Amino acid sequence: MTSSLAHLRNLGVIAHIDAGKTTVTERMLFFSGFSHRVGEVDKGTTVTDYDPEEQERGITINAACVTFPWEVTPRWRRDVACPKIQINLIDTPGHVDFTAEVERSLRVLDGAVVVFSAREGVEAQSETVWHQADKYHVPRLAFINKMDREGADFYGTLDEIRMRLDCKPVPIMLPVGAGPPHVADAFRGVIDLVLMQMLTFPEKDKGSEILVEEIPPEYHKQAEHWRLHLLDQLSLLNDELTEFLLSEQAVPPALLHKALRQAALHNLLVPVLCGSALDGIGVQPILDGVAAYLPSPTDVPPVEGVNLKRKDAKIVRKPDLQEPFCGLVFKIQADRHGDLHYVRVYSGRLKANSRVLNAGKDKKENVPQLWRVQADHRQQVEAVAAGDIIGIVGLKHSVTGDTLCDTHADPILLETIAFPETVISMAIEPESATERKKLAQVLEMMKRQDPTFRARENEETGQTLISGMGELHLEVIKHRLLRDFKLNVRVHKPRVSYRETVEKPVTVTGECHRNVGGQMLSAKLEIRMEPFPQGVKPVTVTVAPGLTLPAPYLEAAREVLQEQGAGGGLFGYPLMHVKITVLGGQLHETESNELAFRYAAADAFDKGLRQAGIVLLEPIMRLEVTTPEESLGEIMGDLQQRRAMIVRTHLRGKNTVIEAHAPLANLFGYSSAMRGLSQGRATCTLEPYSYGPAPPEVMQSFL
Repeated sequence: MTSSLAHLRNLGVIAHIDAGKTTVTERMLFFSGFSHRVGEVDKGTTVTDYDPEEQERGITINAACVTFPWEVTPRWRRDVACPKIQINLIDTPGHVDFTAEVERSLRVLDGAVVVFSAREGVEAQSETVWHQADKYHVPRLAFINKMDREGADFYGTLDEIRMRLDCKPVPIMLPVGAGPPHVADAFRGVIDLVLMQMLTFPEKDKGSEILVEEIPPEYHKQAEHWRLHLLDQLSLLNDELTEFLLSEQAVPPALLHKALRQAALHNLLVPVLCGSALDGIGVQPILDGVAAYLPSPTDVPPVEGVNLKRKDAKIVRKPDLQEPFCGLVFKIQADRHGDLHYVRVYSGRLKANSRVLNAGKDKKENVPQLWRVQADHRQQVEAVAAGDIIGIVGLKHSVTGDTLCDTHADPILLETIAFPETVISMAIEPESATERKKLAQVLEMMKRQDPTFRARENEETGQTLISGMGELHLEVIKHRLLRDFKLNVRVHKPRVSYRETVEKPVTVTGECHRNVGGQMLSAKLEIRMEPFPQGVKPVTVTVAPGLTLPAPYLEAAREVLQEQGAGGGLFGYPLMHVKITVLGGQLHETESNELAFRYAAADAFDKGLRQAGIVLLEPIMRLEVTTPEESLGEIMGDLQQRRAMIVRTHLRGKNTVIEAHAPLANLFGYSSAMRGLSQGRATCTLEPYSYGPAPPEVMQSFL
C-alpha cells in the first residue's frame, strides 16, 4: 500500500485566466498517452473543457478531474525515486467569478502546478490562487508559459513571482531565446540546470520527442550563473549538498533531486520551469518535476479533525488501509439522474454498496456506486483506497465540505471549506406557475453544485433573486437556465448585494410583557450592540462574564439574537461586522420561561438596531487594468468618475498596470467601456476586496 501511495500524485493546475492552464493540461494528457490528439481551447476540443458554455467562451468554468499515468522521461529515470506515477489531475478555472472551484480543489490536493504567462507576468488572479495554495500549505511548481509570444520575459516574470508572491522561486530550467519564430533569438528550447543539458522539442513530432543537446556556447555563462544560484539556495537547506560544495566535488543529480524535493515539500523553495504549452515545448519536464518534487499522500501530514465523541479532542487519520475510512466531499456535480459527489479519501478503504456516516449531520449514507471520473466520462469501480479521489452516486444528505467516515469507528469531523460571500444579484421571473415549480427544482440543483450561488424568493415582490460572484457568473447561470433546462424566464438587470452594519455602540433592554395562550409571560434582557470589524462571523453573539441567568433562558436568548442577526438589518440586507453581548436580565418568579426570554431578546435586537443607527455597506472590488501608455489618461479619468481609488500604477513591459479599488455598483459594463477607451487593447480583472460605507445618496434611495 505504501509503495503504491508513493507513486500517486493528487495535482492541481492553477493560474490566472488565459495563462494557459487548459493547454498545459491538454498537452500533459497527450504526452502521457491518455488522449491521442491535441485538443485546442479556441476550437472547444479539449478534454477538460467539455461543457458547451466552456467551449463557446473558450474559458474553464468547472474544475474537471482526470486520472492518467506518467513514466518519467529517460534522461531522469535513473535519478528519480518514482519513475512511474499515477496522477489525479484537476484543471481549475482562472476567472475570479469561479474562484470557489479553485478553493475546493486546493482543499483536497497534495500539490499544484502554477502557470504564469511570460508576457503578462503575475496577474491579479495569479496572486489569489497562490494565496489559496498558501492557505492549505500546498507545495507548488511554477511554469512560466508562452515563452514563444511577443514580449515574453522569463526573468521579469521570475522577479514578479519573488516580489509579489513573497516566495523563493528557483529556476531549474532556463529558456533558450524568447519570442515568436520571426524575431531574432526566438524561443527554441530549454536548458535543464539539474543535468546541464539543452532540450529541444521538434515540431514534426508535436513536441513528443525530446532531443538532448549540448548547451549553446553563448548560453554557457548564463547557465553556470543560475546553476550556482540553484546550488547556493539548496545548500542553505541540505547539509549533504553543502559538504559536496565545500569539498569542490560535483553534485550528483540524485542528490540535487533529493534536496529540491525536500525544499519543495516544505514550501521553502518553488522550482521554476518554462516553455510553451501551445508548441509542446517544456511540458514533459513539468510531469517529470511532479514525479520528482511534488508530494504523494504519504508525504503530507495525516489529516486531523475533531473527535465528535469528545469535542475537545483531536483525532488523526493516516493514509493507510488499516485506518478507518475517512473522506471529504469537495464538489458536487448536479444531475437529474443522481448527483455525483467528488470525495477525497484520506484513510482506509471504501467499497461500493457500503454505508458511511456523515459526521457533521450525524446521518448514515448509502454508497451504492463508486465512479472513476475522467472529465465527462465515468468508469465504475468496486473499491477505492486512501489517497485517491473518487466520485460517489447515491448520497442523499451530503453537501460540499461534509466529512464521511466509518460507521464503526470514532466519528471524525474534518475542516470544512469556506467560500466567499456573493457580491451581485439579479431578479428572475418564471413565465407561468408551471415554470415556477420547475425553476425552483433547477435552482436547488444548481445550489447543490455551486456553493457560491444563492437563490431566494423576495417575500414582498414575489421575485426570485439569484446571487453570484460577478457578472460572468450570473450570465453563465442565466444561459444554463435558458439553454440547458429550457426554462421560460425573464431576467432583470443585476444589482449589488449590499450589507448593513451598526453606526455606534448602544446598550438597550428588551422586554416581554404579554399574554400567550392564557399565560402571562414576563422577562427583561439587557444587551450591548456595537460595530465589530474584526469578527470572524458576520454577527458575533457573546455573553458577559459572571452572568447568572439560568442556562436554558440564556441559550434561548442567544439563539434568537443569532437568528435575528442572520435575518438582516433595517433595509433587509444581511448584517456584518456586528457584535452583540448579553449583559444581564431580570426574571419573574412565575412568569419567566424560555419563550419569554426569546421575546425579550427579539425586542432588544430591534431596539438596538434602531438606536445604534444603520450604515449601508457596498462591495468594493480590487481592479487591475493593463493598458497601453497612450490610453492611460482616458482610463484613469474614467476610473475616477466611477469613484475608484487608485492604489498604484507600475510598468509591465510596454504597458502600464493600474491597481485600484472601486465600488461594484459603478463597474457594471466596465469591460466594454474600457475596451472602447483603449481601442480594444486594454484588459482588466476584478475580484472582491472588501465592503465599505456607501455614499449618502445610495442610502437615501432606500429610505
